Amino acid sequence: MRMSVVRTAERGIRCGVLGVLVVGARRRDPGAVVNAVLGFLGTFLPSIAERWYDVEFRPWQRAYVETAMLTHAVGMLGPYDDIWWWDHLTHTHSATLLGTLTFAAARHRDRDPRPRVIAAVACTGLLWELVEYGVHASADRLGYRPILVSYGKTDTLFDLGFNLVGALLALMFGDRALQDLRPSTA
Repeated sequence: MRMSVVRTAERGIRCGVLGVLVVGARRRDPGAVVNAVLGFLGTFLPSIAERWYDVEFRPWQRAYVETAMLTHAVGMLGPYDDIWWWDHLTHTHSATLLGTLTFAAARHRDRDPRPRVIAAVACTGLLWELVEYGVHASADRLGYRPILVSYGKTDTLFDLGFNLVGALLALMFGDRALQDLRPSTA
């Protein structure tokens, strides 16, 4: 029974992402289409990690990863522009994912996760912002609609700040969030 609820939730999230793909295609919005395709693939990350690393995620852990894909994809249909806090939410959510992944890797190697989590999230966030700017500027120069939009310096600073909020949340709750992650019994 419990597994069917998890599978149903996963199907619902994937259907939501595919819905974004359909709406993005109908609107001829390349940003929404690309984000939906990547988000759909991203919903399979927990299953891939379970097979590669012989671990088993709890249902809430799977849902947390997969809803990040959905919120990013949905954001491309308007919430990034229309809802002031949507971008902050998605940056924090993504940063907690990267932060807890880094946290788990550091703990697995018996290393202090604090500097590693901060460095991984800060460096990846900075790299993302540079890619976002580069893609936007290149698309503008070539006369195409950009699949990533850069909103300026203030937005970039907020994005980096909320990435750090996500890193701090990963540090605060990392041990508790990962205690349920267990070796597979298969």
